[in-house]
Amino acid sequence: MKGTVVVGRYAIPGWVNEGFVEYIKSGQKQGDMLLVVPEGAYAVRLGNEASIKQEIKVVKGMYYSITFSAARTCAQEERLNVTVAPDSGVMPIQTVYSSSGWDNYAWAFKTQSDAVMLIIHNPGVEEDPACGPLIDAVAIKALYPPRPINKNIMKNGGFEEGPYIFPNTPWGVLIPPNIEDDNSPLPAWVVESLKAVKYIDSAHYFVPQGRRAVELVGGKESAIAQITRTIVGKTYRLSFSVGDANNSCAGSLVVEAFAGKATLKVPYESKGTGGFKRAALRFVAVSNRTRIMFLSTFYTMRSDDFSSLCGPVVDDVKLLSIRNP
Repeated sequence: MKGTVVVGRYAIPGWVNEGFVEYIKSGQKQGDMLLVVPEGAYAVRLGNEASIKQEIKVVKGMYYSITFSAARTCAQEERLNVTVAPDSGVMPIQTVYSSSGWDNYAWAFKTQSDAVMLIIHNPGVEEDPACGPLIDAVAIKALYPPRPINKNIMKNGGFEEGPYIFPNTPWGVLIPPNIEDDNSPLPAWVVESLKAVKYIDSAHYFVPQGRRAVELVGGKESAIAQITRTIVGKTYRLSFSVGDANNSCAGSLVVEAFAGKATLKVPYESKGTGGFKRAALRFVAVSNRTRIMFLSTFYTMRSDDFSSLCGPVVDDVKLLSIRNP
């Protein structure tokens, strides 16, 4: 170590670092800014064109998701490249979704061998190399592609299969837009929007059913979708839960549901203390593949800090064919 600068490629156990990498202690100051570390006492900061990488043993042909904590420091357009060859994704981190300044991000890939090299890289070019993003906890989890069941045509309708959530970070995991990710960390679903959606757990939030759900935190720029198999001319019933996550997201929330050409707006008056209601949309399939999509009509801020984006929770999505009335 030379001050906070890491000297030597192998100085951080388990990792190989390239370029200007700093080892940051929680509570360290940068000018007037206090640097906080969410997990443990230390994090790393990646300067211009710097990276950290680690080789990981995996099962060939399987899907995996990476979850990591990141925070921007002083650069406005900070982003991170995450690579497991041949897959690569860009994570824009300029939008901060939590009041702590830290967010957890998920990214997924499919393996082509029994060992992969995970690389987290800062592509930024700032005058001050200390303006790079901070990286903290990193985890990997195997993903098992869900299948439709007799009682539900939707796959992973309860969102129970998804990325790893750190037990000590109570701000969920951001799932990036599909344009940034070839493989979804939320199996069977894609994020069809410019902003991320938040994957939440029942340990830290109110979840309508099971242990996991999705919070639509970016208004109409935050949408999830799935394409399902349908039979032309048949009538279907799409049912789902709309609620709030008990995170002070109070006010008039509205979820818009789309099933092919059919639409439904579901208003939900949130007190920000947890709760939900069921809604249903009946439609006749006009194609053998129907796109199911959910988005939030409004942008909403948490009432306890007025700085964190929040939104309605969607959970327990079910699709069944019904007899024509």
